[in-house]
Amino acid sequence: MADTPVTLLRRAVGTARHAGSPRTVLVVMCAGYFLVLLDVTIVNVALPAIGSALGTDVGGLQWVVDGYALALASLMLTSGTAGDLYGHRRVVLGGLVVFGAGSLACGLAPGVPVLVAARVVQGVGAALLLPGTLAIVSRAFPDDAARARAIGVWAGIGSLALPAGPLLGGALTDSFGWRAIFLLNVPIVLVALVWAAAIVRESREERARRLDLPGVLLGSVLLLATTYAFIEGGRVGAGAPQVLAAAGVAVLAVPALAVAELRRGDDAMLPVPLLRRPAFDAANVAAGIMNLGTLGTLFVLMLFLQSVQHRSALLAGLAVIPLFAPLAVIAPFGGRVTSRIGARLPATAGLLVATAGLALLARAGAHSGYPVLLPAFLLWGLGLGLLTPAVVAAAIAAVPGERAGLASAMNNTARQTGGAIGIAVAGAVAGQPGDGERFVRGFHAVALGAAGLYAAAALVALLMLPGALVPGRER
Repeated sequence: MADTPVTLLRRAVGTARHAGSPRTVLVVMCAGYFLVLLDVTIVNVALPAIGSALGTDVGGLQWVVDGYALALASLMLTSGTAGDLYGHRRVVLGGLVVFGAGSLACGLAPGVPVLVAARVVQGVGAALLLPGTLAIVSRAFPDDAARARAIGVWAGIGSLALPAGPLLGGALTDSFGWRAIFLLNVPIVLVALVWAAAIVRESREERARRLDLPGVLLGSVLLLATTYAFIEGGRVGAGAPQVLAAAGVAVLAVPALAVAELRRGDDAMLPVPLLRRPAFDAANVAAGIMNLGTLGTLFVLMLFLQSVQHRSALLAGLAVIPLFAPLAVIAPFGGRVTSRIGARLPATAGLLVATAGLALLARAGAHSGYPVLLPAFLLWGLGLGLLTPAVVAAAIAAVPGERAGLASAMNNTARQTGGAIGIAVAGAVAGQPGDGERFVRGFHAVALGAAGLYAAAALVALLMLPGALVPGRER
């Protein structure tokens, strides 16, 4: 008699339990983390194919990318608190289930509304996974040295997801169609779910903060209204009633969120005392601008490479490897430099080098060869490799040691928030890729605007970030 699915599942769980070890826990958690970051970039290369297949314009494609980013940014801080309260194992398992269900729904989506809704579900699952995987890895290695090595592996795997996204997305899109980039997640999630359920031990904090539901709601309203105003403003004009209404909601949400967070005290999603530290604010501003400029420009760049320069999805993915490869290679080196000399110089240098790379993109036209693009990609990627570890280290060093986890989560939230807004702004500025000359001018404006923001952030970093990383001490 053939084995039933239940029998196969029980056998898999038994095998996982027998093979369970801290290293196995690390592998499983890295798989979850890899998928979360992979879906930040893998979709960009498939956007022209999605637009053609589902009959949507740039505004629809912005929502496909931002649906994921908005959910991730809105729930990142709360999911870490949920893990502390209810157990990180439980939250991570729930995140895998939600992420897998969202991926399946994306792969089967009949139209853009369903695809955007499924991307939001994916983002919710990603938000549950991201902080929980690091917490579980930290607890699986009680020895300090082993824990540091494990976290290094975890961070390195995450760095590899960024260059893998465009390359894998291009190959899958050209070979099997755009739906494959989502359906690929499903079997990986199933395997990770079985192993995680079998080998991960439950853990929670004895003194965890309460969930800040008002903060989550108001923060989500602020992000959604801001994103909607930019995306729809690009579609129908800034003076349209729905755009003005969304902008008004966003403006009103800012003081409402501030009041709500002040009332929550230590349980606030965004603790006000931390936001009063200039170095902490500077690190988060730099992190937000980093993703605003990078993901916004990347969104328009992938449309430029395919819809204007007529590259295939695979060739477009290969083209941007020099952009993301330096981030994976240089980030560990940048981390060591930051630990020795502080965050100020690496962050400033990274922002200025990336500024030069973004500015060079303005030289690219519809018929420009790859040698025009390559120096821009290399400088941009080199700058990101120096900048990323510096802003994370600066955020953590600017707060007391016991708030390091929260500081890291807030820095990550700043990056995701910046990315969501950057995609909305970039698409509105560039317009439709079908209008070739106008789109190229818009692409240049996006790149130069991002370069200007990076230059301004470099000045902030130079003036406000510490010259040496002393945890919890402001400079």
